[in-house]
Amino acid sequence: MISALSKTTLFGRLDEPTLARLADACVPRVYRAGQYLWFQGDVGDHLIVIVSGLVKVVVTSEQGDEMVLVTLGPPESVGELAVIDQGPRSASVIATVTTAVLMISRPALLQLIKTSPLLLDDLLSSLGAMVRRLTEQASDLVFLDVAGRIAKLLVRLADERGREQDGSLTLDLGVTQSDLARMVGASRPPVNRILQALAARGLITMQGRTIVIRDAAALRRRAGL
Repeated sequence: MISALSKTTLFGRLDEPTLARLADACVPRVYRAGQYLWFQGDVGDHLIVIVSGLVKVVVTSEQGDEMVLVTLGPPESVGELAVIDQGPRSASVIATVTTAVLMISRPALLQLIKTSPLLLDDLLSSLGAMVRRLTEQASDLVFLDVAGRIAKLLVRLADERGREQDGSLTLDLGVTQSDLARMVGASRPPVNRILQALAARGLITMQGRTIVIRDAAALRRRAGL
């Protein structure tokens, strides 16, 4: 647990004795693929640190339409906002593969903040990064076409979790094309056509849920980066 916590942005600057106290307060959980870690609207009484696996953060409208805000893997954390403001969960979190997490309760987090100014600073930075990401996503929906949003998404995922191999970047996405479509605010058919067009141009190759980026520079140009 200490090793997993030390790799996170949120807790990585804490000293080992503090990490040990935090580890004692953690509750390990394992979720199977498709299982909800929590639902949009639930009470936010804990956050999680992802130890292994992958989750998607999903917002659902009153009509049942879904948008995937982000996918997260180790050593990322999620759930900070509701824990801090005690409001309802703003989105659902769903395991896309078997996922192991550490649960940290709101009381344990607040107690640690009292004795660690570094944690408060990193928590505020984490919330600020989330706001910046959501602001960027909102502007992309307005200013980029679907192809541009797909290109930008692939670039971002490559930067975050791409695995370099033979001069290319391999993305083991763990999500479906429908999920990719929900991440860019589109439907599956046009997203599939765009991915096929990118593959035909030699920018990417697709192998099931794995995408290999062959020309990252061209993708960046298409995304306007």
